Amino acid sequence: MVDVQTEIHIRAPRPEVAAYASNPDNTPLWYQNIGSVRWLTEPPLRVGSTLAFSARFLGRTLDYSYEFVEFVPSEKLVMRTSQGPFPMQTTYTWSDAGDGTRMTLRNTGEPKGFSAVASIFMAPMMRRAMGKDLATLKKILETGTP
Repeated sequence: MVDVQTEIHIRAPRPEVAAYASNPDNTPLWYQNIGSVRWLTEPPLRVGSTLAFSARFLGRTLDYSYEFVEFVPSEKLVMRTSQGPFPMQTTYTWSDAGDGTRMTLRNTGEPKGFSAVASIFMAPMMRRAMGKDLATLKKILETGTP
């Protein structure tokens, strides 16, 4: 089991941060490893929406789809996949924090085809990647540039 959580403070209002981060069309702009996102259901985002993602991880291209299972605008978004080598649940939460927003990103999953030892090494790699992704999101929202 892998369970990794990171958070960041972004100097922007919570509705603005949440709207940008929860818009799947923005995902390739702030997620380093996500190459593309394609809607499988009609927008806008809602519970039951599904999207296809193409990502690079550990030198491999991974194609998978996420189903959005919980969405409370400006508060929480939960998406889940059961496909591919790494079934995963991703959760975003947003809360007010002083002069901006605290965004938390959490990924949990059970890698298939990986040994328990490999899972131990995956968590730190995921934490670094997630931290970089949140830093990119912060830069975009605070400065307007990626």
